[in-house]
Amino acid sequence: MRTRLMKALNRLRPRSRWLRLVLAGLALIALVVTFAIRQPAPIGHWDGADGQDRFLRSYTEAFAALPAPVETIDVRTDFGIVRVYRFAGTDAGTESGANTPLLLLPGRASATPVWADNLPLLLRISDVYTIDLLGEPGMSVQERPIGSDEEQAEWLHQTLQALPPDEFHLVGLSIGGWTAVNLALHRPDHIASMAVIDPVYVFADMPLGTIVRSIPAALPWLPKAWRDSFNSYTAGGAPVEDEPVADMIEAGMRHYKLRLPQPTRISEERLRRIDLPVLAIIAGESVMHDARSAAETARRNLPRGTVRLYPDASHAVNGEQPERIVADIAGFIKEAS
Repeated sequence: MRTRLMKALNRLRPRSRWLRLVLAGLALIALVVTFAIRQPAPIGHWDGADGQDRFLRSYTEAFAALPAPVETIDVRTDFGIVRVYRFAGTDAGTESGANTPLLLLPGRASATPVWADNLPLLLRISDVYTIDLLGEPGMSVQERPIGSDEEQAEWLHQTLQALPPDEFHLVGLSIGGWTAVNLALHRPDHIASMAVIDPVYVFADMPLGTIVRSIPAALPWLPKAWRDSFNSYTAGGAPVEDEPVADMIEAGMRHYKLRLPQPTRISEERLRRIDLPVLAIIAGESVMHDARSAAETARRNLPRGTVRLYPDASHAVNGEQPERIVADIAGFIKEAS
């Protein structure tokens, strides 16, 4: 009896040691993540003048690839000052019959220059306004805390309300797609239609693998190569070194301290409430969600939805297939107008 008991204990001991190592590793990861996401200040801010200057140099270099804006507007809202650029359409309305301007909402840490490949083509549709998202690295300046989805919608609503056009066709990329949908759910007054390009937290959850891969990128004291690696991962493995927009994104990730609430995943019940024309462009090789599941959710729940699945595109689809995107948006707006 004693011999059998000792054999059983011997079999358990290695497993117990392995379990202790796993728990210790998980505790270390939890400690690192807690340290990375701690929030000592209530609003987004730069880590110092040198970091801000590095971002501004990258922003200026990337911005030089855009057509020249005809107007730069700073809109004061209850939550801070929002930077808006207006670009004049080259043949406004000739391709789609649209007189309503487009308003572009960029992805996380990317700001207006992320639209470099898209803007010249979109200007064939109509005038275009772009926004640097409040609370993100860019030219907008957050002054008060943003603590909820409702407040995320409110600052954008106040921005649109201050601009001359009565309505806009919104075009949102990644987190900008979530921002557009969130606005439609809370303050849809100035929205004529929406095109969301591989939006996150809208039609599907983010995979665990992507969340794990993002943790090193969120730690500013780790080498630049780690952030470049994550950005390349989201772009289907494309190299990002010495690319002006990628350098700007990396500088923002490194030097800007986000203090925004985690976006709420849009439920299917809430999607069914959106009584607006919506074009959903889903990248088939995106690492931000299960693309086919996301496309099916969009088809099933958007009352006035049009869904386009781009099978070979990564999450960087706006830079990979700009001509196809503008053709789909132009056709969509023509049908919606």
